[in-house]
Amino acid sequence: MSEDWRSYTRRIEELAARSGLSFHPVDFEAVPDSFMMEIAVYGLPVRMPHWSFGVRYIYQLIQRHMGHSRLFEVVFPGNPGHAYLAESNGLAENILVTAHVLGHADFSRNNLLFRRCQEQVSERIVEHAANHARQISQAIEAHGAERVEAALDAALALEQHIDVDQALRRPRYPEYAQAPRALIDDDFRKRFAALEPTGAPHGAEVRRRAPVPPHPERDLLWFVAHYAPEMESWERDIFLAVREESFYFYPVFATQIMNEGWASYWHARLLREADFVPQQAYVDAIKCHSDVVRPIAAEAQVSLSINPYHLGFAMWEKVIEGQGLAAARRIMEQDDDFGFVRNHLTRELADELGLFRYNARSDGQVKVLEQDLSQLHEAILAPKYNFGAPVVCAHKVRNDGTLELAHDSTVDGRGLDLERSRKVLDYLHRVWRRPVVLTTVNQAGSALEITAP
Repeated sequence: MSEDWRSYTRRIEELAARSGLSFHPVDFEAVPDSFMMEIAVYGLPVRMPHWSFGVRYIYQLIQRHMGHSRLFEVVFPGNPGHAYLAESNGLAENILVTAHVLGHADFSRNNLLFRRCQEQVSERIVEHAANHARQISQAIEAHGAERVEAALDAALALEQHIDVDQALRRPRYPEYAQAPRALIDDDFRKRFAALEPTGAPHGAEVRRRAPVPPHPERDLLWFVAHYAPEMESWERDIFLAVREESFYFYPVFATQIMNEGWASYWHARLLREADFVPQQAYVDAIKCHSDVVRPIAAEAQVSLSINPYHLGFAMWEKVIEGQGLAAARRIMEQDDDFGFVRNHLTRELADELGLFRYNARSDGQVKVLEQDLSQLHEAILAPKYNFGAPVVCAHKVRNDGTLELAHDSTVDGRGLDLERSRKVLDYLHRVWRRPVVLTTVNQAGSALEITAP
């Protein structure tokens, strides 16, 4: 790979700043393609070791050999940000990728969801995750690989089950329930209640312990870490480390269409304005841009929606054309994909892009399934609900320590994969060390219990 791209980085950064982008410094580094795949699979350059990442690596390797995927860059927001570029990239690809990364950096610094999660976790997530990995290695030395793997199995099986509406560092539940207070609805009782007590109470105050949990709890990583009856401190640390990293990854997941579209809009715009880029490199970069934002569609799905680059890019172009760049920046700062798609994917744009749900048969016949706009929105957003996981809450801890979990299928209409659910319960049982019961529904809508052991 030519090193010439580095000489353009500073000039592209200066152009981006003049164009109104506001971003933390970004460290760019060219790395081998094999390392790029490792970063993409693990989610971070250094992360806690676990066999599941190896399974994902093999899948990505097969996809690449089949020509279904190629990684040009992987970027990690923070202060500073980190961008890893594939050594196999050419000059034009790296010029485009540099501009694309700066669009991501502008988004992650200014989007409220990103800012909130980074402020709670760390703006230096690469170093933070490396510390977690070092803690895991120390735990393996102290407690053995088998026990640490069991804790990681359980924690990573629950990694999507967090509650980003709660603070990352939240207190435990109150130990005692508050006594119910009678409603005072007349002047006499109000005056009487305001009087100072004239003597000591005749009997000791009876305090009632609060139930655990006091309400359905969907942050399962937090709940297990704090209320598992016999969890050791190092196991608790593993659960909380996985939870911290999940908080970091959530905004990436929840703003993918917006974020990739924003970065694609800005790399296209900066390329047009970068008169210092050689003509041939510019032509090659524009071709690369066309490949990145091309529509992709197959089988039964939402046409085009599986490529967030394409959909997000088209939506931002339409927003900026109709409302101006200042309005687009306000939307970028305040929205996630739910608000962005529902508010700004219009009927006009959907028709222009040919967005619809359809089924393509093997004989080539295409059958339109859905053209209603609100249902199109929900079809695009359905995989994003609850971090892509079914809604499962901790409902009750019985006197004998049995943990009751409840699956709420009414929230998103999704059922559970029973085989996978049983496996997750087995993992969870190893750290909860009491029976675990999950209530859900079967295909007929009847109540169903899954237990471990």
